[in-house]
Amino acid sequence: MLDIKWIRENPQELIVALEKRGQSPDAARSTVDDLIARDEARRAHVQELQVRQERRNAASKEIGKAMASGDAATAEALKAEVASIKEFIQNGEKTERDLGKALSDALAVVPNAPLPDVPVGKDEHDNVMVRDWGGDLIAARAAGMGNKPKEHFELGEALGMMDFERAAKLSGSRFTVLKGKLARLERALGQFMLDLHTQEHGYEEVIPPLIVRDEALFGTGQLPKFEEDLFFTPHTTGRLGLIPTSEVPLTNLVREEILDQKTLPRRYTALTPCFRSEAGSAGRDTRGMLRQHQFYKVELVSITDADASIAEHERMTASAETVLKLLKLPFRTMMLCTGDMGFGSRKTYDIEVWLPGQNAYREISSCSVCGDFQARRMDARYRPEGEKQTRFVHTLNGSGVAVGRALIAVMENYQNADGSITVPDVLRPYLGGLELIDRN
Repeated sequence: MLDIKWIRENPQELIVALEKRGQSPDAARSTVDDLIARDEARRAHVQELQVRQERRNAASKEIGKAMASGDAATAEALKAEVASIKEFIQNGEKTERDLGKALSDALAVVPNAPLPDVPVGKDEHDNVMVRDWGGDLIAARAAGMGNKPKEHFELGEALGMMDFERAAKLSGSRFTVLKGKLARLERALGQFMLDLHTQEHGYEEVIPPLIVRDEALFGTGQLPKFEEDLFFTPHTTGRLGLIPTSEVPLTNLVREEILDQKTLPRRYTALTPCFRSEAGSAGRDTRGMLRQHQFYKVELVSITDADASIAEHERMTASAETVLKLLKLPFRTMMLCTGDMGFGSRKTYDIEVWLPGQNAYREISSCSVCGDFQARRMDARYRPEGEKQTRFVHTLNGSGVAVGRALIAVMENYQNADGSITVPDVLRPYLGGLELIDRN
């Protein structure tokens, strides 16, 4: 959530930011004008309440003086005035809450403002590559894959270890049953990533809840704007939401807290299942397990002070890239343009892994710096050393990486012409020394 004080003082900056994100100039100006008008109405009402409260206090003192002087008529008139003011204040406090909620609701659907170095564009075609790695591996491996590299679902079904038909009987489309060595391989990938991030990159492992309150989903920006992308389950008199990513519980670990600056940055990681309805994805990636309702992901979350967040973003992205380097999976890192990056992000890097079966790069990690956008929604603050005033923390999140997509990438990049899959060296200790996945 953006700071209304900043919006009041810098309306043109927000208009430009919204235009960069794809709004028309008229729509952007209308959004900003509406926010400022809502805030002015709230502020004017609060000021009127203060005036009335001051008058009530003064009138109360005047009643005593009037009664002491024997002026009963004046005393009764003042009592009537105080009663009227009291009624106004009681009604006015509800009006103040209503005006505050209306402003908060309007702010809650306004996206974050992009950083100045984010490229302006409409969609993924305007993203900018900042680096690539492993291009030499693509050509070197091609000869061993046969005439046409297979996609992961062709490999998995032929091995008898990836079953979409039975998954559909259990749960419907966009689910997968993994069995045998492929199930072990996916588990090994998750454990490898956790070990890397905790032992080498300084993240603290967390096992968080998988279902959360609406307040937590609001805190990280999934609600209210993206409610249709979520799964919910009834709970007591309300509901709980299944996490679409462990970014939600990990970031909310600091909600409604004031942190000591000395404890920052805080770095958390978790391996969890994630649940997404994939609303709006009809017809996209319907074959295989690239886009699923349920999938595993290793998440990275950082909580920093205001000065450290940009450097932390580069550090987090490098941590995710290291996963792919150690697995020897070719990738490229893209800076997302303003029209393609997420609602709460100020700047995002997408890491795209090479999939020879598709002859294309596909996203496997997205690393974003959000500034204080999420912190304002969570009321998460820190106290700078030597200062009395608190500030909002800065939050970052990234995939470190999506485990299911890493499985796909390993299968396709390490496939052999006979349909078997060579196990990457770095994963073999997690598989008891297993070197080859085949039907035997």
